[in-house]
Amino acid sequence: MAASAEDPAARRAVVGLGNPGERYRETRHNLGFRVVETLARRLGVPLTRIECNALVGENAGEPLLALPQTYMNRSGYAVRCLAERHGFEPPEMLVVYDEASLPLSRLRLRPGGSPGGHRGMESVVENLRTDRIPRLRLGCAGEQGAPGGEDLVGYVLSPFCSDEREAAGEMVERAAEACETWLREGIEAAMNQFNG
Repeated sequence: MAASAEDPAARRAVVGLGNPGERYRETRHNLGFRVVETLARRLGVPLTRIECNALVGENAGEPLLALPQTYMNRSGYAVRCLAERHGFEPPEMLVVYDEASLPLSRLRLRPGGSPGGHRGMESVVENLRTDRIPRLRLGCAGEQGAPGGEDLVGYVLSPFCSDEREAAGEMVERAAEACETWLREGIEAAMNQFNG
């Protein structure tokens, strides 16, 4: 997808939420990072620059891609800084993150709404002072569902089981496609295609 300078995709950003460092790389909580890394490969955008405490990349005429390095619960600080620095309005930023209340492989795009208890998205909503932020949630709950309470933290910070890895990888690829559709055609088209 090569966007021209006049293309609205060039005025957009895709932000993946997760935790920095090898320790968290393969965890359920880092699905947002994995999607943006996959999207960066597809678009040929190297994620090599640190800006606003985020690892970012952009090529001329392409959207800004970002991975906040602030840890999940403080992601909003980096997102707000990038929005202010680049002049993005909240609807021009797609936030991608894991969702323990959705089964593995399920994607959910929305134009806005409540963070639903997700601490990273809560931080983004708080810092941008609006819930009208497009988001793509990736289901990470196994067959038995995700545990509640204190056990949920350990669950999302654990890697996928061996029998879940293939499905998780396929979901990441589909989610990157959903991001591309959002960039080209907007949230409604992406919802219609990927929320099934």
